[in-house]
Amino acid sequence: MAKKNTSLIDNLRKRGGSSLSKQLGGLSGGRGRKSAKGGSKAVQGAIGELRGVVSGLGDRVSGGPAKRKASAKKGQAARRGGAAKRSASARKGARTRAKSR
Repeated sequence: MAKKNTSLIDNLRKRGGSSLSKQLGGLSGGRGRKSAKGGSKAVQGAIGELRGVVSGLGDRVSGGPAKRKASAKKGQAARRGGAAKRSASARKGARTRAKSR
């Protein structure tokens, strides 16, 4: 049996998406707001959350996490190489100073 990818569902629930359609329906229908300005802020907040979810999906589709992982590995390798060079030159300098004494 195939495993179900629930990360999207979990992500929506973390952002309050389990009752998202009710929430948006209430906001856009004019219920539950004290003033037009307050309702507008609430709608904008809900739209911002939805944009975040959609951008997360777009990132997954374009392979963003894999790209970030690959570039992180590359950066770590570069840092490790630089540290090895510094360590080697420090050892060389220590040997040179020890010879001159």
